[in-house]
Amino acid sequence: MATASAGESIQFSSTQTLKLQHEQTLLGHEDRVWCVVWSPKGNILASCGADKTVRIWAKEDGKMVCRNVLSGEHNRTIRSVSFSPCGNLLISCSFDGTCCIWDRSKSGEFESMITLEGHENEVKWARWSACGEYLATCSRDKSVWVWEASEDGSEYECSGILTHHSQDVKQVLWHPSMELLVSASYDNKINLYCQDDDDWTLHQSLTGHDNTVWAISFNATGRRLISCSADQSLKVWELDGPMKKTGVWKCMLTVSGDHPRVIYSVDWCKNSGMVATGCEDDVIRVYTLDDTDGLSLSVVHAQAHEKDVNCVSWNPKQAGVLASCSDDRTIRLWQVVAATETKLI
Repeated sequence: MATASAGESIQFSSTQTLKLQHEQTLLGHEDRVWCVVWSPKGNILASCGADKTVRIWAKEDGKMVCRNVLSGEHNRTIRSVSFSPCGNLLISCSFDGTCCIWDRSKSGEFESMITLEGHENEVKWARWSACGEYLATCSRDKSVWVWEASEDGSEYECSGILTHHSQDVKQVLWHPSMELLVSASYDNKINLYCQDDDDWTLHQSLTGHDNTVWAISFNATGRRLISCSADQSLKVWELDGPMKKTGVWKCMLTVSGDHPRVIYSVDWCKNSGMVATGCEDDVIRVYTLDDTDGLSLSVVHAQAHEKDVNCVSWNPKQAGVLASCSDDRTIRLWQVVAATETKLI
């Protein structure tokens, strides 16, 4: 049975009847697929993996097809990809210690523009800030780098190296409306950083997970942050007080007992409020959190892949559309639909 603790109490509700409906399987990667992410307009899907390629997918005759394969810039596994806020730039992060920024603003196809170097080990993740002015990268070398874009966006200069984690940094994430940077690490911590004059400084460390924090995601308003961990739990953190980057975050909810193995990925849907997780048990779980009248939680499970679910990503424009990827070399597309019966906890 799933349990919840910290902050307000929670009850598991059976008022929602949903199911996760499989729509399409995308094939092409020749090794495990590590990451999938939608473009800001929701019309393009990018994926990457151990085959050292990035694949660009788009709709054709109602089905997603591979439009382009980006290769040749990395000589080891590509761990993650991420779009810029405008959607014209894509960054790939590799175990070779570099990041490549791809640009499609001129030709309409993504072309290699610049390579960022400096990390001593594998680069795990990169994300642009909401305004696109800053880019953050993180690595197995225990550091988070903040890069600042030039006025024309053709160059990036490192403006801060943050070394507040004691282990591998798994993911970085920017707040949706403030220049607040968040990182998750193998050291079980979530760190929050903000800029003080010209320096990026540690603002707060969130502790409570008992094992590696693999992924983090904000809700639509940015008042809540969800984290997932190798301790098989989810934690929801809430900003206590006014919306400002120096505000204090507190754990309002811990959900445990539902995932029997490591939770690798979590994504909070910005247009529906649903939360999806990808787990080492090959299952996707979709949670609905309703705090309008008390606090209740319901969940639907789907046996999604034949091996670990490495990443889940909600479409930012089409409510209920979810992409997932796996060690089984596939990408799968899902739609959350109404059902007459579902498994609830």
